[in-house]
Amino acid sequence: MTGGEPKSVLELASSLGALVFGDFLLSSGQRSTYYFDGRLLTLDPEGAHLVTKVLLPVIYHYGAEAVGGPTLGADPMVGAMILTSHVEQRPIRGFLVRKATKGHGTARLIEGSLAERASKEPPIQVAIVDDTCSTGGNLISAIEAVENIGCKVVCVVTILDRQQGGSKEIRKRGYPFYSILVADPAGSITPSSE
Repeated sequence: MTGGEPKSVLELASSLGALVFGDFLLSSGQRSTYYFDGRLLTLDPEGAHLVTKVLLPVIYHYGAEAVGGPTLGADPMVGAMILTSHVEQRPIRGFLVRKATKGHGTARLIEGSLAERASKEPPIQVAIVDDTCSTGGNLISAIEAVENIGCKVVCVVTILDRQQGGSKEIRKRGYPFYSILVADPAGSITPSSE
């Protein structure tokens, strides 16, 4: 289903310093022997290209019409995917989900034209993306935000699944889940076998 090589993503993440080892406190509150900063990978031209080459075919496979996720991890991924989808003449719209509704301007929770289109058409099929999945909290919040405006989530994709319960919970809720890389409890990172 993927068009790219997950091993290339892992090799580049390591060479860019997006994957480092030590003692880290994660946003979930858990501690880890490694830290993955997906933005170092997706804000690199080659990294953005490799990630998109792997994930966009998955998103196409599930029939997504739009792609988005929680800001800030999803931002560069969404930009690369929507540009590539245009170049490939299979355009997919983008959106970003804020942590909270902004307190000024249009007071949006979801940036992009998704909300306006969702209220006027049959359910829009969307893919939710993020750089990592730990407990799944950010991804689940993004899922709920787009479903609250009438969209249908057709898949959830990430670069790294930390396997700390998030992907299991997402699958339990009935969403197909795919990641490029997978971590085991010892902190070893390998390409996904999916």
